[in-house]
Amino acid sequence: MTVPATRPAAKPLTNAEENPHAGKGSSVLLDIGDDVGAIVLTMPAELEDTEIERRPAGWSAEGPVAAGHRHDDGHDHNHGHEHGHGHGLREHTHRFPHVAVVPRTSPAGETVYSAVFFEVPEGSYELYVLPDGPVRLTVDVVGGRVTEADWQD
Repeated sequence: MTVPATRPAAKPLTNAEENPHAGKGSSVLLDIGDDVGAIVLTMPAELEDTEIERRPAGWSAEGPVAAGHRHDDGHDHNHGHEHGHGHGLREHTHRFPHVAVVPRTSPAGETVYSAVFFEVPEGSYELYVLPDGPVRLTVDVVGGRVTEADWQD
């Protein structure tokens, strides 16, 4: 009698999780539609293995920036926006999705360096090198489409 092998149930990956199977030269499958798109960046070869991060436009690591106000400005916060956290940099930081720049083989057989963000909610995003920028590109993602951009040297 043959007993079928069992495997743990598949779990979808998000950009916030590390993918131990991601590697250089790997293909990419994009699951887009409705209000979800993707970002494909063409990158310079010298940025291989560099981590690129994306955040919603108008945000910083401390959260949204509105009218020049950030939570690390060091001023009094008694102006009616209680939200249950401290205002120090360590107490209020956001982790944004990030991906590595890797070489991939194009259909023409050429090596192309790229960074691919999959399952990106529709919206405007700022892209920068980890850990803290500066912002190099701002892109608009439309659901059901792949947004392509070139990262200039």
